[in-house]
Amino acid sequence: MPSAIIKQAMFDNFTALDRWTKKSVHCVYQALIVAIATRHADAVDIKFLVDGRRVWVALPHPAWVEYKKRTGTSITDSLAVEIAGHYLKTALESGEGMGRDMYSLTIAETLAHLDGVVAEMQAAASA
Repeated sequence: MPSAIIKQAMFDNFTALDRWTKKSVHCVYQALIVAIATRHADAVDIKFLVDGRRVWVALPHPAWVEYKKRTGTSITDSLAVEIAGHYLKTALESGEGMGRDMYSLTIAETLAHLDGVVAEMQAAASA
């Protein structure tokens, strides 16, 4: 159960190696905002500071519904931060970012990064 796995956050304060600049960047979680009225996007926006620059990761609300249908458990706020941080680290290290201020994930991407968070946390717990 992923919600029970989050004992120590891994992706709320991390460094990543930017693929293009080869520079280590420091990423820190700053805020979580439900963005229904903000952009009419039905998403949860999670704000990080990436070397001081504001970067938002938008996770679609339907991902919460789909995950609940599949597992019977909910995505918590802390798990949402971990999912967004996992995505952001992956984007920076793979070169997807190209300096964007906003990333919007699909339902499938959100759930795939949730699986990535769980796998990394389970590996860390068993190490």
